[in-house]
Amino acid sequence: MTTPAGILVVAAQRELRRALFDTFDRDGHFVVHSARDATHAGILLEGRPALALIVVVFEGDGREAKSGIEVLRGLPACGNAPLIAVLDDGAVLGPTQLPSGIADWLYASQIEHELLARWQRLQRAATPPAAAGASQATSDGDYRFAFDEVDSEWLVVDPARARILEFSPALVRHSGLAEHELRGRPLQEVLTFKDINAEQVLVEGSRRWHAGQRRSVRGADSGEASARVVRHAGRDAVALIFRSDRAATRPDVALALLARLFDAGSGDEGIAEAARLLYEEMGLDYVAVWSARPDEGGAPVQLVQYWRGQEQLWPGPHLQSSLRLVLTGQAMLHQSDAARLAAMDPLLEQLGLAGFAGWPLQDERRTVLGALLVGTRQPLPSLAIVQPVLRCAASRFAHALELRETREQGRAEGLLDALTGLPNRLLFNDRLDTVIREANRTGECFALLFVDLDRFKTINDTLGHAVGDQVLLTTTQRLRGSVRASDTVARYAGDEFVVILRHIVKNEDVLRIAEKIVQVMGAPLRIDDGTELQVTASIGVSFFPDDAPDAETLLKHADEAMYAAKSLGRNNYQIFEGRAEQSQQQNLALKSGLRHAEHKGELRVFYQPQVDAVTEDIVGMEALVRWEHPELGFIGPGFFIPLAEETGLIVSIGEWVLRTACRHAQEWERRYGLRLRLGVNLSAVQLMQPNLLDIVASALDESGLDANLLEMEVTESISIKAAPNLVENLQGLHRLGCRIAIDDFGTGAASLDYLRKLPADRIKVDQSFVRNIGVDPDDEAIVRATIEMAHRLKRGVVAEGVETEQHMEFLRNNQCDELQGFLFCRPLPQPAFEKLLHERQLLLAGVSGTAA
Repeated sequence: MTTPAGILVVAAQRELRRALFDTFDRDGHFVVHSARDATHAGILLEGRPALALIVVVFEGDGREAKSGIEVLRGLPACGNAPLIAVLDDGAVLGPTQLPSGIADWLYASQIEHELLARWQRLQRAATPPAAAGASQATSDGDYRFAFDEVDSEWLVVDPARARILEFSPALVRHSGLAEHELRGRPLQEVLTFKDINAEQVLVEGSRRWHAGQRRSVRGADSGEASARVVRHAGRDAVALIFRSDRAATRPDVALALLARLFDAGSGDEGIAEAARLLYEEMGLDYVAVWSARPDEGGAPVQLVQYWRGQEQLWPGPHLQSSLRLVLTGQAMLHQSDAARLAAMDPLLEQLGLAGFAGWPLQDERRTVLGALLVGTRQPLPSLAIVQPVLRCAASRFAHALELRETREQGRAEGLLDALTGLPNRLLFNDRLDTVIREANRTGECFALLFVDLDRFKTINDTLGHAVGDQVLLTTTQRLRGSVRASDTVARYAGDEFVVILRHIVKNEDVLRIAEKIVQVMGAPLRIDDGTELQVTASIGVSFFPDDAPDAETLLKHADEAMYAAKSLGRNNYQIFEGRAEQSQQQNLALKSGLRHAEHKGELRVFYQPQVDAVTEDIVGMEALVRWEHPELGFIGPGFFIPLAEETGLIVSIGEWVLRTACRHAQEWERRYGLRLRLGVNLSAVQLMQPNLLDIVASALDESGLDANLLEMEVTESISIKAAPNLVENLQGLHRLGCRIAIDDFGTGAASLDYLRKLPADRIKVDQSFVRNIGVDPDDEAIVRATIEMAHRLKRGVVAEGVETEQHMEFLRNNQCDELQGFLFCRPLPQPAFEKLLHERQLLLAGVSGTAA
């Protein structure tokens, strides 16, 4: 028998061939044959003795590698050699789709740390796995196929002794623990459970998730673990998979992190807070944010730095070659080989980083404003998570730096009013958004004052614009003198001013300030020629969060209150009275009318198409209820749906909409056969109904609509805790065959909960983010990250509120699946939507006829 001599590695990519060759070469395997493909391997192996091992890289769908293996097995040197498959990190092919005869597999990112261990395991095996084929691996319980993710943390435990037998490379990377701290150690030293003991988990072997902690070099990472029975080395064992709550290891947690990053303020404190979140939640060892704007010494300025280690004598920025490279606009990403940069960069040498990334912070014109540098002592986690998070974080920091630098430079034409020196509308809107984000985080209350000068147009028209400018300047001085330094005064437009009063303890304090402004403004104003003018102001007041939770509505309410002050004779202030007696009477009348709207035939179902983002063909429709009041005309759902929920009428209205929409959808399916998906909204009240499944099943039976065509939409703002039957009802709907979509995604606080617990098929990105595409880079980054993370979690994505070609192009370029909005079609009543489908059919028939 010929003694095995040599190892063959086959990879189309030169970088992977080199990585495989170097790995075996460092271990002393001096005969390593490196081939581009099977044909090249045949040339190299001619006349060679039998091989000890074959390593083949699978790329894309793996078709070329599969055909290459057939060729290799026909070569004398390869006939009986065990074969390890390496899946390129971008491969579409999964481990379960590998051909028979594969002894073991790993991902390309695991080559350096895992390949030799796999080879040694094969050498220790009593029976060569290649001889037994793929069935040997699966019959012996190849638990790695059950955890088909490169970044899954799993370990295999002997249930009798509760000691660890095997573990994944991802667990080593994420925990930082060495092999001797894992192999053979008691399970309780590595993994503990919160409300159940480990022995019980091992005995049950169920796949239920239990809260717990996994030990790491940082202390302990919280998360959850699930167990299942497997076969390991010919005996029964238990495999546990651990899902950390760290954003670096799970897409759903990373998505929640992005929302928190963008919730941080836009000033220096906001930059520091966002960097701290990135540092802690991603489990990084080093984070630094630099500004490229030179100070007096001409060097970049470090704004934030976090380091999980001892105090260092940090090298200056001129010595950090990686920083200098990133500041030229070039991104850097080294998942595990950052050590090779140490010779050129004293910072990396000093910190001993294995994983390192540098991202330029650029504005829309691609001007470099700064740099984001991150590093880990262990290799960086999954690039599929790390890359989108770092891209979005860089966008968030770049936006903050752009605003910061603009403020520091005092560009009056950009953010400051040229006449008064006050923040203009742009800067004020930014500050208001920042104040709202901080108030949401801290529970702070604040007030918004809308100040309008009375009869200012008359002054401009009769006395001229020069006098008008003097009045505006005097108004600015009087407003500034009436509030604290922590408050904001801005010129909103013309003779309109806005004031934010922070840190409100009592509403009466705001009213005293409003009264003070009215009195100060009423004092005589002397202009240059000695003439005295009497200029008064009308003021509207709204409170956050009592009157509105968002900036737009808060401004609108303050504006309405200001006009109420003018209608009462001017020279006074009024508080927004959203719940005034008149409003209450109107609500009572509308509630009464709503009770009879269904029976009187006043309710209508409108349909808005959803189109494929690439073909723009109609693939679905959302059913939207409208109320056609006999006197007031159409009343928007944003007004009457809350009334319906408050009165409980939403149950009967929701059922009517469901049955009506299913009937229409089935009729269109019968006529046109388009297999259009029908989206119907479910309110929180409906989701708590114990008979919801019976109602849906009945609507499907009555209409004859295929359950697979019905998609129930659940708004993200519904709390899982507030609707106790939510998860059970949605799982029941899935069993009926219905699909589930999360509506208004990104606007609620439950993104993580929803993605993790609910059986959702798709998410709908809320229109408030989509409409800011091309306007707000923060919202663009959120949309981009939402799409990327949703696809990572195998969810489809629909973007709502698509109104411009720019919206569509952005969403297409970021692989959004479907689009919905006024760019394509407004919501249409049933006859008009039916006409739209008929015209589409005629158009397609004409195209087919022409082609024939």
